[in-house]
Amino acid sequence: MAGEIDYGNLMHKAMRGLIRTVLQDVSEHGLPGAHHFFITFDTTHPDAQLADWLRDRYPDEMTVVMQHWFDALEVGEDGFSVTLNFGDAPEPLYIPYDAIRTFVDPSVEFGLRFESGTEDDGDPDDDGDGNSAEPPGKTSGEHDDHPDAEIVSLDHFRK
Repeated sequence: MAGEIDYGNLMHKAMRGLIRTVLQDVSEHGLPGAHHFFITFDTTHPDAQLADWLRDRYPDEMTVVMQHWFDALEVGEDGFSVTLNFGDAPEPLYIPYDAIRTFVDPSVEFGLRFESGTEDDGDPDDDGDGNSAEPPGKTSGEHDDHPDAEIVSLDHFRK
């Protein structure tokens, strides 16, 4: 309400800025060392762009992996585009930052989780799956043997 500081949304904005900064650095210099990313995003987001067959296969959310092979990473103010390999079929994607549900770099046990209920009564849109760091729809890259990453949930900052 008026007169209150919305720390939850401010934190989400800051953390999405962090993701943008990390991706910008990767687009300019490549992935350093063992770093790689699991990025889970909302495929129903109106600005998300992906092939129809991917949207059909992942009607709610999809987790992509940026690790050994990716191409054409372009980082913008509102989202990023990247081409990833899906079973020897390169596919371009555009992922808006506000469609991202989780961003995990298991090489350093770092992760962020964004809850989806940002403007209503404070009860996040939880489908009961816990929205954990273990990606439900892994689609690209070799990544099965990774340490669990600690996920930072920003819900407790929200009213």
